[in-house]
Amino acid sequence: MISEKMRPLVENNSAVRAMFEEGNRLRALYGADKVYDFSLGNPNVPAPAAVKTAIQEILDTEDPNFVHGYMSNAGFPQARKAVADSLNRRFGTKFHENNIIMTVGAASGLNVALKTLLNPGEEVIVFAPYFLEYGAYVSNYDGKLVVISPNTETFQPNLAEFEEKITAKTRAVIVNTPHNPTGVVYSEETIQKIAEILNRKQEAFGSPIFLISDAPYRELVYEGAVVPYITKYYDNTIVGYSFSKSLSLPGERIGYLVIPDELEDSEAVFAAASIATRVSGAVNAPSLMQLVIEKCIDEKCDVDYYDRNRNALYNGLTELGFDCIKPQGAFYLFVKSPMEDDRAFCEKAKEFNILVVSGASFACPGYVRLAYCVSYETICNSLPAFAELAKACGLKK
Repeated sequence: MISEKMRPLVENNSAVRAMFEEGNRLRALYGADKVYDFSLGNPNVPAPAAVKTAIQEILDTEDPNFVHGYMSNAGFPQARKAVADSLNRRFGTKFHENNIIMTVGAASGLNVALKTLLNPGEEVIVFAPYFLEYGAYVSNYDGKLVVISPNTETFQPNLAEFEEKITAKTRAVIVNTPHNPTGVVYSEETIQKIAEILNRKQEAFGSPIFLISDAPYRELVYEGAVVPYITKYYDNTIVGYSFSKSLSLPGERIGYLVIPDELEDSEAVFAAASIATRVSGAVNAPSLMQLVIEKCIDEKCDVDYYDRNRNALYNGLTELGFDCIKPQGAFYLFVKSPMEDDRAFCEKAKEFNILVVSGASFACPGYVRLAYCVSYETICNSLPAFAELAKACGLKK
């Protein structure tokens, strides 16, 4: 008998993962080259060569008991210092190693932050469309998710509704930029306005409201787009980051939290977050990968590869009559469904071996998400199938 808390999670299992499994089924039937799977944000670009070199050097030169052993729950000091120094060089911040906690990817980092901050019944605000796992993360600590309805014109946050929905129970706000699923980058003006609203509300309620920046796509931006570093705009900010996308290491589960000195009760929050890492069961971030990050902190994946995919898919779909905004970052297109029911459109797309994810899964029905972190050949080969899908849906070029 499973727990009551798990039952709805089982019944509403991730639509992304479900579509990914459907892709495996279709590939077995029709062959991998005949299935166009845009469901999962699994990077197709290989990790930089420096990652392999670093792994070999570490394993060849370091004491195995050190490489594979325990360390502080917050992570190796030298890895944390490398992260802090890199951020300071790039963003003009003043972080040090005791502002950084190495985490098991961004997902674990967000859970650590919420476990550290959230009391049962307190509220966490998210902006729709939002990464579907946020609701589960908040539920893990008996919090209440408060959803701000989407602004489908620009997909910048709906700030008027945001200000209205902040209450004395609001404990945290999660922002994700560059954004999954839309690829939008929140403008500096948007970040400044969010900070202004939160500062007013903190003063009105006499208690801190924490801004959690979920930023795993920060390095994936196009055409000179600038991603504001949010700790510079609002003191009570915690940043969660993952190297899953920037170094193409999703399965290695390595990331970090930034807990700035300016955060209210920063030292206590850092200490609590270090303990939350342990008691959540992660104990510490993977030791070998921490040492790899220390050596590869300024490496990047091939963003130009994703940019070529972005242009090919966006141009191909819009020429066929599909409607979407051009993403500034990440590796997703958020396309308006040509059918009223976006889930029905996902089923229609499967008839042409095209796999996309319903926008309803991101609290934004009427749209579908396509992850273009696939091979360029997959995008080119998919366009005739999209043409047949467009024809079936009555779209005009």
